Amino acid sequence: MNGRATASAPAGWFLPDVRSIRANIGGWAQLSVVQYFVAEAAVIEAWAGPEPYSRATGFISDLGAVSCGLYEDRPVCSPLHWLMNASFVVQGLALVLGAILLTAGLLCVAARPEVRARRFRATQEGETPIRVLAVPWIMAVAIRILTGVAGVGTVIVGLVPEDLGSPWHFAGALMFFIGGGFALLLLAVLWFRQTPVSWFLGICGILCLGALVIGGITAMDVPRPGTLERFMGYPVTIGLATAGLVIAQRVRTERKSAQGRLRKYSRKSTSEVPPA
Repeated sequence: MNGRATASAPAGWFLPDVRSIRANIGGWAQLSVVQYFVAEAAVIEAWAGPEPYSRATGFISDLGAVSCGLYEDRPVCSPLHWLMNASFVVQGLALVLGAILLTAGLLCVAARPEVRARRFRATQEGETPIRVLAVPWIMAVAIRILTGVAGVGTVIVGLVPEDLGSPWHFAGALMFFIGGGFALLLLAVLWFRQTPVSWFLGICGILCLGALVIGGITAMDVPRPGTLERFMGYPVTIGLATAGLVIAQRVRTERKSAQGRLRKYSRKSTSEVPPA
């Protein structure tokens, strides 16, 4: 179990190491997914189709289509398709890295300094005391798994563009939407009593999954399919980046605080050294 027990904390509770390099890299990796929006804007600017690309009617995957021509009755031509697909891969790898590096204990306490993590809770089965996994810990583990699923899905989307005709592209997109949406909902619940940001994360998750349900019911046959798809994808990217920012800020605050205490202790030790 990562972290350290604290004397003031109840038995079974502990404070994870929120100052580690691992936590710092994990938080910034998750925050880095916002690079997607920069790449998308550049690729849209270079669009060479017969009509200007519209975020309202154009699908996101059209920007990564390798060939120019008709795809499902849509004219597509994206000269910077390589940039869009590279952005998908980078975004996915960043999510996978965050899922690996951000421990369940860290996710439980990242949003507020006073919170402690607990992996097990004591319960009674007849006269036999047993330990079971605590609900917040289970949620944090699920968040890591779902974030990893979303990341793998995005990597697949980038490696298998839509016009290659492979079902893996669609599967990868679903992994991103479903994994990311549910990860945000669970994180919102986990952080509900810790930070107002939890409301924003919950809204992002609801927007994503709600749009996904509408897209499934309508088979994306709506007047503005691009807008509907972006209601699936944008909230996941923005929400997970926001979570990464919260974690990165907490790590930075804890590390600065530790450095300040170290400097204060060093000055105090120096001042107490008797003159020769």
